Amino acid sequence: MEGRKPKVLVVDDEPNILKTIGICFDAIGFETRLFLKPQEVLEALRTEHFDLAFVDLKMTPINGMEILEEIKAHSPETTVTIITAHGSIDSAVEAMKKGAYHYIQKPFDFQELQVFATKALEHHELTRELRELRTQVAEVHVHDEIVTRNREMLWMIDLAHRAAESMLSVLIEGESGTGKELIAHFMHRNSSRADKAFVRVDCAAIPENLLESELFGHVKGAFTGAVKDRQGRFEVADGGTVFLDEIAELAPNIQAKLLRVLENKEFERVGESLTRRVDVRILAATNKNIDEALKEGTFREDLFYRVSGVRIKLLPLRERPEDVPLLIEHFLKKLGKEGVIEISADALKALRAYRWSGNVRELQNVMERAVLLAKSGTIELSHLPDEVRLATERPQHALSLEEMERLHIKRVLQHAKDYDEAAETLGVDPATLWRKRKKYHL
Repeated sequence: MEGRKPKVLVVDDEPNILKTIGICFDAIGFETRLFLKPQEVLEALRTEHFDLAFVDLKMTPINGMEILEEIKAHSPETTVTIITAHGSIDSAVEAMKKGAYHYIQKPFDFQELQVFATKALEHHELTRELRELRTQVAEVHVHDEIVTRNREMLWMIDLAHRAAESMLSVLIEGESGTGKELIAHFMHRNSSRADKAFVRVDCAAIPENLLESELFGHVKGAFTGAVKDRQGRFEVADGGTVFLDEIAELAPNIQAKLLRVLENKEFERVGESLTRRVDVRILAATNKNIDEALKEGTFREDLFYRVSGVRIKLLPLRERPEDVPLLIEHFLKKLGKEGVIEISADALKALRAYRWSGNVRELQNVMERAVLLAKSGTIELSHLPDEVRLATERPQHALSLEEMERLHIKRVLQHAKDYDEAAETLGVDPATLWRKRKKYHL
């Protein structure tokens, strides 16, 4: 809501309460329209749009429930809060079932109302963003499930598309879960080799003593267990693409043999002297810092220059936060095959605040779990893992040790029955606790 004040409708037939709410909302920067007569609201709804509405439940000649129905009919996007007295809680809950966001009880103090209104506005903004995402997700770049509107990622996808038709080897770099294999599949499908095999080799998962045989094949009797001739991955992929995932994990002797394939398109099976030729396109990926591996001598420089004809670097999800809500909506659309799955504003807020160290793969796993738990068709905060739920509770800046100590002592003092119990809970003697209290003005 950049560039304009939130517009708020307030209707209450008690003049003093209405005036107080108006002063309260003006103080936090809202553009407030006050209505003493509920019948006047009906005309305003036909000509004006409101972000928030605060509606008293007990009014005449039109009550708050009727006003709620009118708001939902003319402006369904408006976030409505019901103002209620203590004896009308059941009616307020009924109003929530009919579309109200929440209710607040009279009497309320100035600060309480401001905090409540701020939270209602945050909910309104998140809900609005969710609506917009549903239209945006169909318009953003979706290439083989690579969903992004980040400028640098779009540039990398464009580079991958342009390099797809060439015979250049490509090195795809990025943290685990950023979509390196998706990029490799995207390049294969957009190449002249699309109708041939795409063969993936996880260089980190295959034991070193078996990797040479996996890549180049073996003949019967080459080693214990080699009971028949076997093609390697390169032969299987002849005419197509070999994707070497985690290439930086290759042992030095395998690196030398791979270099020969890249330079001369030839190799021998394990246990055989016959040289075979193969026509494959090499795509490689690593989650390691390849420049550091070169400096340390764990990766051959000549092999690096062969596999990195084009370098594609994928950003971690924490460096493209604008993609998080898009990916959430993409996964909801993908996973909600039996019906539309919604997500609450609180759940969306937590998902956006989380750091996603496991990147897109971690986000997808969390969404699959949440969809499974959301029996009602709406993902709530409770459906998210603990670490994601707690993301919004973390401070915006890192606390110093002194700040953490002060907060902890304050919490213990609030719950302990006396200072001796507090000292025992903290594991210090009462004299130390007294000095800490004095230091932190507790």
